[in-house]
Amino acid sequence: MQVPNFPECSHPLIRSLSHYSDQELLTLFQRHPEAGQYFTAIFCRYSPLVYTLIRHSARSPVQADYLFAMTWRHIYHELGGLDLYEPGRERPAGAEGGAAQMTLQSWLINITAVCINRAELPPVEDIHYSLDHTSPPLWCYVDQALEQLPPTRRLIVLLSHTFHWSDTRISAYLQAEGDMLTPTTVRAEFQKGCQQLEDLLPVDIRTIYLDGGTARLKDALDASSAAADLQVD
Repeated sequence: MQVPNFPECSHPLIRSLSHYSDQELLTLFQRHPEAGQYFTAIFCRYSPLVYTLIRHSARSPVQADYLFAMTWRHIYHELGGLDLYEPGRERPAGAEGGAAQMTLQSWLINITAVCINRAELPPVEDIHYSLDHTSPPLWCYVDQALEQLPPTRRLIVLLSHTFHWSDTRISAYLQAEGDMLTPTTVRAEFQKGCQQLEDLLPVDIRTIYLDGGTARLKDALDASSAAADLQVD
C-alpha cells in the first residue's frame, strides 16, 4: 500500500514548524484561528498514520481517499476544542506541562476509528473527490470560507462552478425564489464571490496551496460539493 504524497509537507512554512511538539502545534492552532499552517502541519505529521488506518478498512482506493478527506474535516472541527490534559489537574503557567490524558496521536487514532465505523461510503462510481486535486487542509479552509459568503453569492458560486449552471439558468432559479437578479448580475456576483472566497482564506493557506493561482481553489470548490453527501460527525 502506497501512502499519498502531499507536496505541502515540503513547503518552507510547514517545514519550519517541524521542531514543534504535538501539544505546541495544537496550542498554536487553537490560539491562531486566522492561520492555517498549524493545522496543515498536524495533517502532514499524521496523514500517513490516518491514511494507513483508513486504507485497511475501505474496499477501494477511491473510497479510502474520500473517507480520508472527510475524516480530516472531522478532525479539523474537533481540534478547536480538544484538551489533552486530565480534567481537574492544575497546569503549570502556559499550560505546557502536566500530565496528559492522551497523546494527540492516540486521539487521532480514536477519531479515525469513529469515522471509519460511522461512515456510510457511497459507491465508487458516485465519488468525484480526488486527493491529487484537493488536499484535505485546503478543502477544510475553502469550506470554511464558503460559509462566510453571503448566502445568495455562495449559491451562485456553487451553482455556476460546481454544477455548471449557466447565468441564465441561475437567474431564472433565483427569480423563481424571489431574488430578481439578471444574468449579467449573476455573472458579476460569481466573479465577486470567487474573489471574496480567495480573500477569506488564511494568508498562509493561499501561500502554501494557491501560489498566485486559482486552479486549486476551483478544485477545492469541487471537493466541497463532492464530499457533502458523506456525514461522519
